[in-house]
Amino acid sequence: MAARFGGAMRSVFWLLGLAALAVALALLVGHNEATLTLFWPPYRFDVSFNFVVFCLIGGFVLLYAALRAFSMLRDLPAQAQRWRSQQIERAVVGSVMDALSHQLAGRFVRAQSAAQQAVDQLKGVPAGQWPRRDQLQLLAHLLLAESAQSLQNRERRDENLQAALSPKLAKSAPEAHEGALLRAVRWAVEDHDADAARARLAELPQGASRRIQALRLKLRIARLSGETGEALETARVLAKHRAFSPEASRSIVRGLALDALREAHDMAQLEAFWNGLDATERAMPEVALAAARRANQLTGPATSEQDRELVHARVRAWLEPLWPEFGALDVAQQRQLVLALEPGLGELDAAGLARLEQLQRQWPQNGFLQYLAGQACMRRQLWGKAAQMLSQSSHSLDDPALLRRTWRGLAQLAEERGDETAAQAAWKRAALLD
Repeated sequence: MAARFGGAMRSVFWLLGLAALAVALALLVGHNEATLTLFWPPYRFDVSFNFVVFCLIGGFVLLYAALRAFSMLRDLPAQAQRWRSQQIERAVVGSVMDALSHQLAGRFVRAQSAAQQAVDQLKGVPAGQWPRRDQLQLLAHLLLAESAQSLQNRERRDENLQAALSPKLAKSAPEAHEGALLRAVRWAVEDHDADAARARLAELPQGASRRIQALRLKLRIARLSGETGEALETARVLAKHRAFSPEASRSIVRGLALDALREAHDMAQLEAFWNGLDATERAMPEVALAAARRANQLTGPATSEQDRELVHARVRAWLEPLWPEFGALDVAQQRQLVLALEPGLGELDAAGLARLEQLQRQWPQNGFLQYLAGQACMRRQLWGKAAQMLSQSSHSLDDPALLRRTWRGLAQLAEERGDETAAQAAWKRAALLD
């Protein structure tokens, strides 16, 4: 409605302007009796002044029209060339868009054909003729390489990837060049070639290497090459930038931490890695239990008594945060906690034993706590209390290994008090579980 109203108003103003011009001309030439005399010896020409004015105006119009016609005639070759260039440019853009559409739709052969058509059309176009000519060429080669990768044609993929990563194209289209490098890194990871992936990743500019997509690829490279420490550090950065959901981030960090703990070859390496974890990672039950289990595995028969006591002290310190949340641990984690603490029960002090008994009273029906308290009392030669706890755990435990150790402990206690009948019965129960 507003557009129609504006058009009507413009028409009114044009009519008013033409009327004013007509009035001005009528006033100027209507009663103008002036003449203009031209002398050309021996001739004399008397001409109306109005006629001269109209002739001058007509001559100017004719001269202007002639000059415009000559200019248009002279520009015809350039216009024809420009038209041909625009047609080629539109065809190239259309081919690239078709290739992208087919690639997204999973029609890789058609995508390859469309991208190759764009590359062939660009061969006849000089560099710099279009503002985005180099960018179109890079994208066409990249789509060709992407289609070849989907069709498992690595030779053609590498050929077009190398063409897309040309330094001349990289200078004209830096963003597209970075995208081509990221795709090259991903393809190298899919080929399980960690060295090639690292080399391509190192070619990225410093700003691009800190992007989430680059960090995701860096994480995959680190896991592929077995660099657990680097992978864990990268996963922390990704979690900080919220690249994953909180649950996924926790799962990834936990899995990498467990892998690093399993790869520790000695206590010094294990302790160094533990100190490198942050508070939230140390509080994960799976991580703390894995660290304690690995520490016990690294403590062999050749370990000195002093070093063994230090390892047991570290294990107790690592597992300390798990006691307040003991009820939230599942059955498997409670079993792992008992197995991790059992080797160091001989060095448990009176305060530690009192806390263990308090926990057992807090969960009186828990067979794992009964077993652990019984073994601790047995190590401190508290025979009566040890027999009571182990007897209760023999009725509560379902785990064959712990139940076997329970009956062995009851057999030793029976031998200690001279009850051979009870000792033989306990040894028999333990043997039946083997």
